[in-house]
Amino acid sequence: MSPPPTTVPVVPVVAVVGATASGKTGLSLDLAERLGGEVVNTDAMQVYRGMDIGTAKLPPSERRGIRHHLLDTLTVREPATVAEFQRWARDVIDRLRGQGTTPVLVGGSALYTRAILDRFEFPGTDEEIRARWERRLAEEGPEALHIVLADRDPDAAAQILPENGRRIVRALEVGELTGRPFSASLPLLEYADPHTVQLGVDIDRTTLDRRIAERVDAMFASGFVEEVRRLLDHGLADGRTAPRAIGYREVVAHLRGELTEAEAKERTAQATRRFARRQDSWFRKDPRIVWLRYDDPQLVEKAVEVVGSMSARTVGRTGQ
Repeated sequence: MSPPPTTVPVVPVVAVVGATASGKTGLSLDLAERLGGEVVNTDAMQVYRGMDIGTAKLPPSERRGIRHHLLDTLTVREPATVAEFQRWARDVIDRLRGQGTTPVLVGGSALYTRAILDRFEFPGTDEEIRARWERRLAEEGPEALHIVLADRDPDAAAQILPENGRRIVRALEVGELTGRPFSASLPLLEYADPHTVQLGVDIDRTTLDRRIAERVDAMFASGFVEEVRRLLDHGLADGRTAPRAIGYREVVAHLRGELTEAEAKERTAQATRRFARRQDSWFRKDPRIVWLRYDDPQLVEKAVEVVGSMSARTVGRTGQ
């Protein structure tokens, strides 16, 4: 992500982070309105066309006329990697800033956000090593491979959900390929561009759990099962990335007769709560994030003030 031309004021990169259902989407829209910006999606699953209800993708009618980027760019059959997403997002960010438009990043994929914002070079890949681990994944399941990863690289295992088979395979592949733990290849806490501001939406666990329960209830009431059924007809089960999304895998199990709808709903809520805790734990480790209470009546004003003050400091520090 190359810095913009030497001009004053410098257009910042703004990222809204936090747990799922914390209120990031609303704040991102408010900031885009106030800053004259556009929204850049950083959710790994919202790039898929048709994955709308289960990813809480904001319908066009609710986007307040604000342009959104990196939504609906792939079919459910196509894989998505962090490296590809980094390139796509940085291209969009550079283009927006070159036009004098503030990019407002928002989404629940913490690694994707870090890969975009921070200095992050991706290790290579080895098809033979990956294929071997993918065979074990198919034979033994993600939880068994997560145990292997925990033994080889506890730090990486602590940051990857036990059901996220694709990331577990990647971590094991990188470890075998490089001889170093996968965690050593994670992004440094150093912005690729110093004119970057991260705003975290701070919410208590009780309120968050209630919101998650309400969101999952609303998903199933809004036709989530039919959405998954339709996506299966379009190749969802053949994809490498999309079918692993929380909620989708549970509903697929329901449609295969392995779970009742009530069980699929409960497991979706449980998995979402676990995911939200992982998100919060990941983001809390980043001291650069400025946390703002979700229910603060001055939330938007404080967020705009933080963006302005931090941008001013980075301008003065870099001499731009």
